Amino acid sequence: MTTIIIVGPSRRKGLFKYATTPPFGLAELSITLLFSSSHLSRINIHIMSPHNDAPSPEGSYTQRLNRLSIGTPSLTPGRSLYSTPDYSDSFESTSASSVDDTMHRSLTPGVYVPTVTFFHKETEDLDLPAIAKHAVRLVEAGVAGLTTQGSNGEAVHLTHNERKAVTRTTRRALDEAGFQYTPIIVGCGAQSTRETIELCHEALQAGGDYALVLPPSYYRPMFKSESLIEFFEDVATASPIPVLIYNFPGAVSGIDLDSDAIIELSKHRNIVGCKLTCGNTGKLNRIAAATSASTPSDTGSGFMCLGGSADFTLQTLIGGGSGTIGGLGNVAPKACVKVINLYMAGNVKEAKKMQAVIARGDWAAIKGGVVGTKSALETYFGYGGFARKPLPRPTPEEGQKYAQDFKELVALENSL
Repeated sequence: MTTIIIVGPSRRKGLFKYATTPPFGLAELSITLLFSSSHLSRINIHIMSPHNDAPSPEGSYTQRLNRLSIGTPSLTPGRSLYSTPDYSDSFESTSASSVDDTMHRSLTPGVYVPTVTFFHKETEDLDLPAIAKHAVRLVEAGVAGLTTQGSNGEAVHLTHNERKAVTRTTRRALDEAGFQYTPIIVGCGAQSTRETIELCHEALQAGGDYALVLPPSYYRPMFKSESLIEFFEDVATASPIPVLIYNFPGAVSGIDLDSDAIIELSKHRNIVGCKLTCGNTGKLNRIAAATSASTPSDTGSGFMCLGGSADFTLQTLIGGGSGTIGGLGNVAPKACVKVINLYMAGNVKEAKKMQAVIARGDWAAIKGGVVGTKSALETYFGYGGFARKPLPRPTPEEGQKYAQDFKELVALENSL
């Protein structure tokens, strides 16, 4: 199978897929066209070599991807399109099927869970069966979508190949469980514009639908005032999948994008949302209002203004937000979804009561980080394991403390 993907950097207002006999002497050609409501501003053509009628072995990344790029006028007036061919040879495919099965998966208001990455306890190798099992458990609980390679996914501990394996495994698990239309957002943050774009391309090849991008921070003292705006515009212009801005000051040397910056960036055709882990609900309200963000009761413009933590889910909804991307959903997905359902049903009193339990549970998750979250999963659900070194493994006493901190939340989860 040879696959050609033609991608327009829009919010993917439509999709066209075409298969035919190619002029290259190969067996089959598939063309996928993602286009905006008005016009294509960029075309990326991906040609994937055939697999010689044999499936690639698990973990194989040897199939090379050649890419042609055809540029049309820039999305942003007065700015040149960020060129990708210079490093196209470095991209590798994870599987032809992930591209062949490309479809439009919309982001809808609700709960998105940044999934934990599981490792074998003895070797720290990826535990792919646990990753698959966990992904299905979350979606069966009613969440709107998943995020791989987020902060809870230990993206900074993974190689590029491991990142692709996690996303590919998640996509396959959801497809096989009947959740083909559940979207996957993939964390694609890196310190250079070049590598960030590379991660966006790899996310597409692994089955991801959207990219979640942190601002770079290592060279923060040398940034000019416009550096971060240019970074996000360049990434969004070159990315083959739509981009969400990830505002998490604690992870990026205190960089905190203000509402003016995010509202300005939201005008880019390929920037479709934001995740605000800063916890600033005033900022969220300003962005949601300025972008006519989607809410559970109104599709609005389609822009997704998402809170970055479960402990202000209700506040996000009241402020006009679209939902949350929150790590607590790894432990209590049904409870996180229930808060939104109660609010939408007009049962604000019960929603407030449940939000209080979730906020207490989320404080345990915030204090314990991914170490505490994995410990709680191990205690209450029989899987979780440990984070990769140099993160510490909890002592028995610490494990008991994590179990106690999450006890109320897990009781609520199990009652639903």
